[in-house]
Amino acid sequence: MDLLAYDWMVMFITLFGTMFLIGELLVNARGLFGILGFGFITVYFYSFLEPDMFAIMMFVYILGLVLVIIDGKVVNDGTLATIGGAAMIIAVGFSAPNWTAGLYSVIGVLIGGFSSLLFLKVFKRRAMWTKITLGDQMSSEMGYNSMKETYKSLIGKKGKAKTDMRPVGTIEVEGEDYSAISNGRWIYKGDEIKVTSVDGTRILVKKEDINE
Repeated sequence: MDLLAYDWMVMFITLFGTMFLIGELLVNARGLFGILGFGFITVYFYSFLEPDMFAIMMFVYILGLVLVIIDGKVVNDGTLATIGGAAMIIAVGFSAPNWTAGLYSVIGVLIGGFSSLLFLKVFKRRAMWTKITLGDQMSSEMGYNSMKETYKSLIGKKGKAKTDMRPVGTIEVEGEDYSAISNGRWIYKGDEIKVTSVDGTRILVKKEDINE
């Protein structure tokens, strides 16, 4: 019995194909998910297309997958991933033998894409995704905490504006330059200032009253 004769079966083919291929990108499955995913997708396209169209649609699908990879590893703003996802959907949708099967195949791609995220709960995340999500958190070893402490030590100290502050500009305190923001008032270059507060690396200053 030809299972692919049932339109709803193509949903599972594209679901598993997409789930394993994207899963291969997300987690370290040692290539197993890639082989499984490529196998399911190959079966799908090969079952409905002539050799020339098979090559074209496989290319469109893989290109979409590559765009998703590039977006995640290089650009990381979602634009290429969206285009890539659309290419994958178009490839499977137009390769189906009828509109019903096409709809099922698109649903399979969408469910497979989201289902691949479940692998993150079981398998080790790939290093490239760890870098993207800033797995290397700013820590004291990287000097981030010491920088914050240096900035906090500026509270109450006096200096001068090296540029006009409208309201952002550069100040000099104890021979060091810092980017700072005034407390809503314009401060002109050369004016005496006083650091009133620090929030992380954000320095808030006010114009120093010469009578103080």
